[in-house]
Parts: sequence; structure tokens; C-alpha cells
Amino acid sequence: MSNGSLYTNIQNNIATVAFFHPASNSFPSELLVRLANTFNELSNNNNVHVVVLKSEKEKAFCAGASFDELIAISTLKEGKQFFLGFANVINAMRNCNKIIIGRIQGKAVGGGVGLAAACDYCFATEQASIKLSELTIGIGPFVIEPVVTRKIGLAAFSELTLDATSWRSAYWAKEKGLYAKVFATLKELDKEVENFAVKISNYNEEALYELKKVMWKGTENWCEILEKRAEISGKLVLSESTKKALYKFKK
Repeated sequence: MSNGSLYTNIQNNIATVAFFHPASNSFPSELLVRLANTFNELSNNNNVHVVVLKSEKEKAFCAGASFDELIAISTLKEGKQFFLGFANVINAMRNCNKIIIGRIQGKAVGGGVGLAAACDYCFATEQASIKLSELTIGIGPFVIEPVVTRKIGLAAFSELTLDATSWRSAYWAKEKGLYAKVFATLKELDKEVENFAVKISNYNEEALYELKKVMWKGTENWCEILEKRAEISGKLVLSESTKKALYKFKK
């Protein structure tokens, strides 16, 4: 449980991937590896037509990467490897042959915003506000920038990044294109996610596959780009000012 949990359930051609971590559904490196592997496996599973990504419990959707692991980084190699965690998940999601539906039931921070943006279609509750707080600890959302900018545009990404201490509401996120629909209750959200997943699962599988390729056109070089971004973040996290900010934040 200290490393979190990840479960996949497949029924009626719908794969539901559910993750959990006691620290606000944040991701330690091991859990990110498992999530990337899961998307790669589902991509080649002929019994799966659509994927639903969700987190457990009713509060935070995802608080990003593990803060404890971030503080423990001591070398450039460790830093780059740490930030490659979300890079590999994003690449696995964009390369997945299946449409991925995001169920965003609560707040998303940092890498959690990246996860939502990497979904092909997202539903959310009114509690699903978002924030990119990386600048407050001396780094930046470099790895997730391409996928977030692709979804909401450079202006909205810049607003989120530079105003790093402020939350943006779920309705702001919907207006910018991150969410397709926002619901008042979790019950309404789950009903819509289920209905939409069933609908998608009954469409022509080949058409869905071709559509997925069209939607992600222009991202073919992301493996290289995100690796370079991980290296940038890996260097920044070793700086003296960042280390001070991290320890201050933890205290």
C-alpha cells in the first residue's frame, strides 16, 4: 500500500484502470511504471475497445508525482529517471490504440493535470479544480507541457504555470478544453462515464484506431522531446534554491 495500487477490470470490451495512493493519489515511480505498462498491454488487447482511467476515493484525482521521492533525488541520473515516469505514461497513453476516457472526480495538481490532458476525452465533477504549482518549488511543468498545451493552448498553459499558487475551477478547465463535461455530483459523473464508454465500445474498432492516430497527429517525436524535458527538470531539482524550497515545503 505504501507504493499505491493499480487495478484493471475488463468487462464488455471496456477496461477500467483504477489507481490509488494514500498521499492524495500521488504517484511513486514504481506505480508510474506499472501504469505505463498497463496502457501498453491494453493497446494490444483485442478484447478491449475503450479504456476508462480513474482514481480511487472521492477527494483528489491525482496530486502528481511522489513528493518524498522528489526530495530524495541526489544525482542527475536519478532526477532524469524520476521525471521520465510521467513522460513514459504520457507516451504510453498517446500511443495506446484505444480511446482513453478520463474520470476526474477531484483536484488535479502537476502530473495529475498531465494525466487528464493525455486522456482523449474527460468528464469531471465541480470539485475537479486544477493547478500547476511546480514553479513554487523551483522547477516547472516541463514534461507535461506538450500534452497540456496540446489540450488547452499555450495561453491557458502559461496562465496556469505562472500563477502557480492559484487553483482554476473545473468550469475554467472545461472552457479551455480539458474537460468535455462537468457534473455536480459523483453519481452523475459515473453515470455519464459508463454511458459514454458503452457507446464508444460499440463503434467500429478500426475507425476508433484510425481516429486516435488523427487526434495525436504531430506528436510522433514526443519520446525524444519528453526525455529532454525530463533532463531539464532533473537538473533543476538538484539546484540549491530548489532543495531549499523543497525542504521548506515539507516542513
